[in-house]
Amino acid sequence: MSEPGAGEQLALIRSALPKAPRVRPEQEPAATDPVAAVVVDTGLAHLDRPFEYLVPEAMAQTAVPGARVKVRFAGQDLDGFVVERRPEPEHTGRLAPLRRVVSPEPVLTPSLLALCRAVAARYAGTLGDVLRLAVPPRHAAAEKALAEQAPQPDPLPAPPDRVPSWGRYAGGPAFLARLAAGESPAASLLALPARTPEEDWPAALAAAAAAALAGGRGSVIVVPDHRDVRRVDAALTAALGKGRHVRLAADQGPQARYTAWLKLLRGHVSVVVGTRAAAFAPVRSPGLVAWWDDGDDLLDEPRAPYPHVREVLLARARIEGAAVLSAGFTRSVPVQRLVEADELRTVAAPSVRGVVPRVRVAGEGLDAERDPAAASAHLPSAAWRTAKAALESGPVLVQVPRRGYLPSLACQTCRAPVRCRHCGGPVAQSARGAEPACRWCGKGVGRFECRECGGRELRSSVVGARRTAEELGRAFPGVPVHTSGAGAVLDTVAATPALVIATPGAEPVADGGYAASLLLDAWASLDRATLDAGEEALRRWLGAAGLTRGAADGGQVVLCGAPTHTTLPVVEALVRWDPAWFAGRELADRAALHLPPTVALAAVTGERRAVRATVDQADLARFGLQDVVEQLGPLSVGEDEARVLLRAPLEAAPALAEALADVRASRSARKEAAGVQLRMDPPDLAG
Repeated sequence: MSEPGAGEQLALIRSALPKAPRVRPEQEPAATDPVAAVVVDTGLAHLDRPFEYLVPEAMAQTAVPGARVKVRFAGQDLDGFVVERRPEPEHTGRLAPLRRVVSPEPVLTPSLLALCRAVAARYAGTLGDVLRLAVPPRHAAAEKALAEQAPQPDPLPAPPDRVPSWGRYAGGPAFLARLAAGESPAASLLALPARTPEEDWPAALAAAAAAALAGGRGSVIVVPDHRDVRRVDAALTAALGKGRHVRLAADQGPQARYTAWLKLLRGHVSVVVGTRAAAFAPVRSPGLVAWWDDGDDLLDEPRAPYPHVREVLLARARIEGAAVLSAGFTRSVPVQRLVEADELRTVAAPSVRGVVPRVRVAGEGLDAERDPAAASAHLPSAAWRTAKAALESGPVLVQVPRRGYLPSLACQTCRAPVRCRHCGGPVAQSARGAEPACRWCGKGVGRFECRECGGRELRSSVVGARRTAEELGRAFPGVPVHTSGAGAVLDTVAATPALVIATPGAEPVADGGYAASLLLDAWASLDRATLDAGEEALRRWLGAAGLTRGAADGGQVVLCGAPTHTTLPVVEALVRWDPAWFAGRELADRAALHLPPTVALAAVTGERRAVRATVDQADLARFGLQDVVEQLGPLSVGEDEARVLLRAPLEAAPALAEALADVRASRSARKEAAGVQLRMDPPDLAG
């Protein structure tokens, strides 16, 4: 007979013993192509390559190339994409099996994978970073709700005998004809203000997409913001009919956006319009890639590896054999380089006389005699008279380069900018009667005393949109005043008399065009300490002038605040409406100074010692760059931060990007990746 409590004692002994490891049963490998090459989302540059996994027989039909999967990597489950199925492994050891197939939808198509690899190589990035930009997160409900088979679309509308949006450009009809014939032309369109909606630039992009669709191919159209998306969306509906295109923009919900993406992937539609991410949209057999307003910084991706829409779509056109269309009221210097290299052909009007508005510069000619302060006044008398006359026939646009009320203050006596005594930030006044406060830390100025001269009175350096609206409301009593800017952007305004005060890029479209446009504080646009200050100023001015009626219909533009003691090329280009001439001049100047886009440029930015160590680690000789790369800097960009620029001839750009990617991987392997940013084509050279 056993002693009392013996059973309990044995149980205690068993619980104290270590548990036997749970052995996963061996999984039968797939009969065909049992090895999957998987791109794993590790976030580490030195692991930016496919890894091999065993495909269990249970996943043989779902773990297809392009599918999302979960894999075991470094002791944790990570996301990945199957990029290839192989009959034999390259790895000699034992392969871990796939954990599960998240979705059998082949979202990473071969052409999209090739594009992502090309973009990663172009910008010295990793494939994983580009894939996060290119493939949206999965939405299971959208996958289940969308039919696999595309519904039968309605017949395409009959092509018009005449396309007004292209007929007024030399070479325009020929460009459309080549698209419809299945060819792949490449063009830079210099758009004109529209007299009717049928002549406007959204109609031109829609007509190009219709021509490509008539040739049996799809189109990718990328525009800067959601307002432009809505305009092109409406033009595409008019040109193609309903149900033949989708839009991809940030204002869509996750399910709606992923549904649109799946419609393209499954072939339900073959035309897309959207913002930046639409450049990677999985359009089948694209025949046209197009973008509007190349100089807009919204087309420059703010996340690593920081690709520009222009370069993504040019790479896509090369890979898939599509036509290229860069369109805008003006032309960026990088596009001008492509034109002069004969990679793009110019499509422009033979004459702009009467079609574009008449442009005047306040302070020139008789204005100086009538109003000695005309060149420097916030609202010169010439602009006031133009607005008063134009309000009799329609709305007037007033473009103000700064938002807010008084976004910058200075000493009344010596004009020195006022800085916060706590953090050194700029001081602004947010509303009438409000206490001046720092725009960075929000602390008030209190009793002001200038550090330079001891003065105690403040003056405005720049007048913002809200203060301008207040002043114009008093100057034109009884006239409705609308504002459009950050936080409250208007899409359209009626054709009735009104004043519309807007910041650059937020100008609403007026029905029938604006009767006049006033471009205030031109000096504020020209005084930016960036390489593209003149280029950006002209883009902003022509963006507003492009919404104005032509001179034949009485449309006028008045540029206020431009220096009159000298002739500036950017002002001359505006007056003559000749953006191609200005872009060519800028390109020639940059070539003489060895500046982008005529050279390849990379920036290494971060903590000063880490930047120097990173540059020293670059094995330039390995990539044949030892005699062609020039180091500029270090330049101070902060209290303990610096930037080094690496400059090389344009033909050495691929090798420079490869060398930068090699440094990134080496630092990642040594766990030194943090603290230093490596970037190709930095938009701001000084940081």
